[in-house]
Amino acid sequence: MPRPALRTRSRKRVYKALPGGKTTIHYKSEIPAPAKCRICNKPLSGFSRLNPSEISKLNKSRRRVSRIYGGSLCSECLKKGLKEAVRVSSSS
Repeated sequence: MPRPALRTRSRKRVYKALPGGKTTIHYKSEIPAPAKCRICNKPLSGFSRLNPSEISKLNKSRRRVSRIYGGSLCSECLKKGLKEAVRVSSSS
């Protein structure tokens, strides 16, 4: 019987063959869904798709994109937003 933490269906079961001909079960955590842009819902590129415990072990540059609104907007939506902000501020 697996220990209580492994008795959940949120972990994938991977059957591994052992050298003696037996098989055993390894439990893997699912990869989280990719982060999406808040405006157009496209998956964001430029940073890793890992569990929070694995993300904390990465370099800061691999955790997020180092530009304004890096982890929440894609580059196209950011460009559109900045252009519109400049147009609004220059017209008034």
